[in-house]
Amino acid sequence: MSATVAGTRSTTQHILFVLRGNPVTAIAATLVTLLVVIAILAPWLAPYDPIASDVPSALQPPSAAHWAGTDQLGRDIFSRILLAARLDLFIAVSAVGLSFVVGAVVGGFCGYRGGRLDRWVGRIVDVLMAFPLFVLAMALVAALGNRMENIIIATAVINLPFYTRFARAEVNVRRNSGWVEAARACGESHMMVVLRFLLPNVLPAMAVQISLNLGWAILNAAGLSFIGLGVQAPTPEWGIMVAEGARFITTGKWWLVAFPGLALMLTVLGFNLLGDGLRDILDPRMRT
Repeated sequence: MSATVAGTRSTTQHILFVLRGNPVTAIAATLVTLLVVIAILAPWLAPYDPIASDVPSALQPPSAAHWAGTDQLGRDIFSRILLAARLDLFIAVSAVGLSFVVGAVVGGFCGYRGGRLDRWVGRIVDVLMAFPLFVLAMALVAALGNRMENIIIATAVINLPFYTRFARAEVNVRRNSGWVEAARACGESHMMVVLRFLLPNVLPAMAVQISLNLGWAILNAAGLSFIGLGVQAPTPEWGIMVAEGARFITTGKWWLVAFPGLALMLTVLGFNLLGDGLRDILDPRMRT
């Protein structure tokens, strides 16, 4: 028990050391934490119904009553931004979680076994990586239909190659290590060697990729909605809000695009900066 407590204390001290040395990481962690809290509490934090129209109040600038103004139908933009955070984060977490699990398992087994399966999976991954990923997501959603589950599947597919290649490379390096040989000598099956010994050793390094992919997934979902292939109106979603507000920029209604665009920018920036911080936290060379 004392060894566990000491290890936990050492890890906590290392995290605090990295955060003190890199305040940008602390800011990113705060942004991401705030986003998660907002996504969870959005229905209770929103001051107005995000889909209820109030035409007489349409296109009002930011004020004490409507902090981010109202849109062309009189809907409160601040309330819609809060609910959109919940939807976009759900899509991103679901898609990245799916691609992470499938990619880590497939890449881990390919890296462990090698042979023909490894070559075939490698070629499939190369083909997926050859396509512009957003264009591939567009094609998948257009073919499957723009329902939420299909958006999640399309986003997961374009993120899948990252985890497959990463897990394959890391497991391939470790598969002949002494502790892996010891596990096999103790009677562990090949499946258990991969799942219990190899993958847990590469998961911390993959956490950096997860953080980066969460930002990309949110940007991808917003991009699909912006061009009409993602979530459909009147559902609050950042990409839809930017697309609807773009028509009014020339008339000076800047708040229609500025606030949802700012929310999208800060979210993606937060996840990207958090990924850099996780790399420092998980890098053994940073430990002192």
